[in-house]
Amino acid sequence: MKKLFTVLALTCAMTTANAKDIVDTAVEAGSFKTLATALTAADLVNTLKGPGPFTVFAPTDEAFAKIPKADLDALLKDKAKLQAVLTYHVVSGKVMAADILKNASSKVKTVQGSDLNVSVSVNKKAYKEPNTSVKVNNASVIKTDIVADNGVIHVIDTVVMPK
Repeated sequence: MKKLFTVLALTCAMTTANAKDIVDTAVEAGSFKTLATALTAADLVNTLKGPGPFTVFAPTDEAFAKIPKADLDALLKDKAKLQAVLTYHVVSGKVMAADILKNASSKVKTVQGSDLNVSVSVNKKAYKEPNTSVKVNNASVIKTDIVADNGVIHVIDTVVMPK
């Protein structure tokens, strides 16, 4: 019995030690270098390392590459505007893909204060199984439910801009 307790205690300790927040999870994925740079420039790293939970619609490096270089450089230097853009990608609470799929279309309030339009479309004519796509404003969700210990990341292919 003592041996079993020791194994369970070690397993719990290892799970806690291996837990990663949203920032660490994104950095480890390797396709969010520009997002990590932007979070640092905007002083938002500690916020997204906080207890949350948060849902982050995370643009990939390729998404940031769609922004002209001069515009991206200017954004990275304008802390207030950068904070507004980045917090527009964050929703309070943990919203999983299954939660999103329950509504064909909805608005979600971002940490920035504005709403994101989330729409779900199903192509029922797809071969074998229906093909479902999700859009957040003009961005397509390309990967869902990357779980971190303080929330969840959904990967998007375009940086969404608040109005």
